[in-house]
This record gives sequence, C-alpha cells and structure tokens, in this order.
Amino acid sequence: MSKPAGPTRRTVLKSAGLVALAGTGAAALGACTTESRITSPSAAKTTGAGARVAKADVPEGGGVILPDADYVVTQPAAGQFKAFSKICTHAGCPVGQIQNAEIICPCHGSHFSITDGSPVSGPAQKALPAAKVTVSGADLVISG
Repeated sequence: MSKPAGPTRRTVLKSAGLVALAGTGAAALGACTTESRITSPSAAKTTGAGARVAKADVPEGGGVILPDADYVVTQPAAGQFKAFSKICTHAGCPVGQIQNAEIICPCHGSHFSITDGSPVSGPAQKALPAAKVTVSGADLVISG
C-alpha cells in the first residue's frame, strides 16, 4: 500500500495546535503592551456592586483598561469619567490600549472615542456599550 501524497491528518492536527498556541502567546503579549500614559490601576478590583478603580489611576485625556473586569474607564476632560465595555463590537476581542484619546482594539484595528465609545476608525460600526460610573469618595464604581 502506498502512502498518500501530502500531509497526514496527524500532521495537520499537530500544526493547527501549534498555530493556536502561538496565537495565544502573541495575544497575551499584545495585551500587556501599554504606554506611560496608561497605568495599570493598582486599586482596581471587582466587587459585588461592580468594579472599582481609584480616580487618581484614570489619567485625564486617557483611561485605563480594568484587568479583572470587562470595562475600560476614561477621563476625557478633568473630572469627567466615562466607562464602556472593553469588548470590541466588531469581533468580540478585548481592547488593548488607550492612545491619543482613542480606545484601540488590537485584533482588527478598531479605534473608539474615549468620550462616548463611538467608533472612530476600523471595521467596528457600533459604539462600545456604556457602563454606569458612580463616584464613591476617591474611587469610581463601574457597573453594567
């Protein structure tokens, strides 16, 4: 019996697994990329009432992506805080950074406004859904 030409089923499956692992690593590394204007909120935490972040951790003209909650919190102008889902409306990827007053999704390059979550460029056609922000002393409480 002669061997069929081309890759075997086993070779194809092994290759697919390696590609999937490589993609996971690249996505994880991409999510870690930040700029100096973007800080990882030291006081960010998820509570039963929602996510919390210190107001001081949200830079004016920028924002933070909460690592343990599905939100991005921005401060478009001094003392004006906004929150949005951090899940891109194009393909469901989490956004990866905030730069030049825009929230950026690394998957397909969609950019969203830090003011209202509306798409600025890229394939996304819908705004990031807004979340509720409540001031509680020195903290912001974000809820769906």
